Parts: sequence; C-alpha cells; structure tokens
Amino acid sequence: MTENTFASLPDVGNLGLARTEGLAQRQSDALKAAAAAGDKTAVRRSAEKFEGQFLSQMLTHMFKGVDTEGMFGGGQAEGMWRDFYIEEVGNVIARRGGIGVADAIERELLQLQEVSA
Repeated sequence: MTENTFASLPDVGNLGLARTEGLAQRQSDALKAAAAAGDKTAVRRSAEKFEGQFLSQMLTHMFKGVDTEGMFGGGQAEGMWRDFYIEEVGNVIARRGGIGVADAIERELLQLQEVSA
C-alpha cells in the first residue's frame, strides 16, 4: 500500500468519539425509560451503565497522554482497541461500586418517581 492509501483511511480516534457520543445518548434514553416505567432494578442497571460511561470518558482523557510507541505499542489498531478496553474498565469499576454517581442518579430518579406518583 502506498502512503496515499493510508491517508484515505478514517481516523480511529474520531470513530471512538462518535461511538462514545452514541453510547451516552442511549444511556440517557435508557435512564429516562427506566424512570418512567418505575422499575427499580432497571433504574439501578441504567444508573450503573451511565456511571460506567462517565468513568470511561474520564479514563479516555487520562490515557490520551500515555505514550505507547515502542516495540509492542502504537498504531491505529491500538487506538481502536484502547477505546474498547477503557470502556470495559469503566463498566467494571461501576459494577463494583464505582465512585457514587450511580447511587446519586438512582436516588434522584426514585425521588422523582415518588413525587410524580
């Protein structure tokens, strides 16, 4: 392949950002639907997913400064797979208790349900 062929490929960093923005919108929609349905289990699950997405965003910014060039690092593939890895790390942190974002969201949504009922 020539240098021009690589220049025409999409930037994987931009693909990761678009994917993240789509996930955030779906999480927001899921939170609203769970709150409207009054299902406490669904509210908790959606709140944890939202926290996982929030943590993934924070971790993404943290990893931007990490240099991975070297014998076993770098390249477009690493950039793409790093996004998946960071997303999963954020979800695992949220499932294991997180930083309290899911608890706050769950509490507020349940209060809103009680007020509207």
